[in-house]
Amino acid sequence: MNTERPLRHGPVTCVGETMAALAPDPLGPLDGADLLRVDIAGAESNVALYLADHGIPARWVSAVGDDPFGRRVRARIAAGGVDVSGVRTDPERPTGLLFKDPGAHGTRVHYHRAGSAASALTPDVLDDPAFTDAALVHLSGITPALSPGCRALVERALRPLADLADIVLVGLDEAQALWGDRINDAEGVRDLLSGPGVLVVKDGDRAATAFVGDAVHRVPALKVRVAEPVGAGDAFAAGFLGGLLRQLPVDRALRLGHLTAASALRVAADHGPLPDPALLAALLDADEETWRSAVID
Repeated sequence: MNTERPLRHGPVTCVGETMAALAPDPLGPLDGADLLRVDIAGAESNVALYLADHGIPARWVSAVGDDPFGRRVRARIAAGGVDVSGVRTDPERPTGLLFKDPGAHGTRVHYHRAGSAASALTPDVLDDPAFTDAALVHLSGITPALSPGCRALVERALRPLADLADIVLVGLDEAQALWGDRINDAEGVRDLLSGPGVLVVKDGDRAATAFVGDAVHRVPALKVRVAEPVGAGDAFAAGFLGGLLRQLPVDRALRLGHLTAASALRVAADHGPLPDPALLAALLDADEETWRSAVID
């Protein structure tokens, strides 16, 4: 997105794999569980669902297997108000699957996605009508890691990936893992990625920093009662992008990202309900002291 021109009107098209997700019920270590709860999980569909929650038209483009999990994934995302007309059904490959293993030191995730329907996506998916009027196309770094075809898909959409994208959202810890521990702060990430018109660096539960041209915007994270952190980054991305599409000031778009992330942090699933609309509106407009002292239960 070039910040020197107005945003296009249209839906956000999110491209990537969504899997069936199994987690112990009640939450606890997987090896001691007697019952598993079935849900869905996928970075791009999480973003699409939260955008729909914010009233932003969203589409999810992917592939699922011709199996019960694939039907469940498609139905669940459609029920959230997301357009799934660009989702393919692959009769030969299964829907991806993951297992969550909560423990004292966080949640481990075990993936079973090799040879999945979504891993067989190729650049021809970009010829789908879902892309013709999109205001934004959202992809994650997960997709190019699924298969050579998926990498080719992302490269065709973004060319040489992150530094040529219009908008990049990355965690500081992710940047350090990808590009070296010499990156110590958000400014270090910006030095490395000078190309994007908008770069957002998320520093866990501390703050998020947006670089827009020569301007720097930093908003501290909210204090939240955390049930599980999985999905919070996707929720933040949806809130921030939704704020940009509504043409909110960058600081308020960052706040909307934090508020949306709180929705994921408060539940064990990847997607949870937004905060009460009155609270959401009040915190978007709150003074700095009120924002810093707010706690989302």
